[in-house]
Amino acid sequence: MITYSFPGKVVLVSGSSRGIGAGVLSAFAKAGATCVLHFWDDPAGENRKDAEGLAAQLWALPGTPTVHVLAADVRDAAQIEALMKQVKEKCGGLDILVNNAGIIRDRTLKKMTLDEWHAVIQTNLDGVFHCCKYGTEIMRDGGRIVNMASVAGMIGFHGQTNYAAAKAGVIGLTRVLAKELARRQITANAIAPGMIQTAMMGEVKPEMLAEYIKSIPAGRFGTTDDIANAVLFLASEESSYITGQVLPVTGGWV
Repeated sequence: MITYSFPGKVVLVSGSSRGIGAGVLSAFAKAGATCVLHFWDDPAGENRKDAEGLAAQLWALPGTPTVHVLAADVRDAAQIEALMKQVKEKCGGLDILVNNAGIIRDRTLKKMTLDEWHAVIQTNLDGVFHCCKYGTEIMRDGGRIVNMASVAGMIGFHGQTNYAAAKAGVIGLTRVLAKELARRQITANAIAPGMIQTAMMGEVKPEMLAEYIKSIPAGRFGTTDDIANAVLFLASEESSYITGQVLPVTGGWV
């Protein structure tokens, strides 16, 4: 078993109050990193509740990891700029940025509303741009950026014009960042998850899930641990010569 260690490293995982983001942040906390648990403070307060619950779990781990809980809307450039200034003030800088925040609003092109299109593009693509733009301003040389793309951005799925377009955009953005940031020894890579067992999967119809799993050679859906393991590798020193790449974590599906 490979064990990664990130003492002295500061990591921010966007959208880390639940799902894949929570799994990734937990893995970094267990590996000794100083963690920034980011969430969007939704009107219902559900994200804040989840964020505070996760933070309490992480603070209870052996060694009591340092976890800062900060809210910001990734769609709002000014909020993300302010967030990164907070990270700079509290942590001294940033070493690892994982852009994970995302939503889905699936509907066929004919039925999709403009609001559904813009909501996904603004969160899943604009949000990554905002975090990368202001995150790299406080990122130390030799840092790591890992963007959460999707197999949907590589092959496309029925009813996901907005999601597929956003994730394809993330892949393109990642490849350009890799070139622009190479002089600072900052790597930028993307992970393209397949079907991962999170609450978001609950929005997929059961009959569709049954069809999906038939197409996965590994014979199972992925877990948040599967994604976290890939993220930690791309954030480690062992991956320093890997940049501008997209890593599918799909069980062989794609």
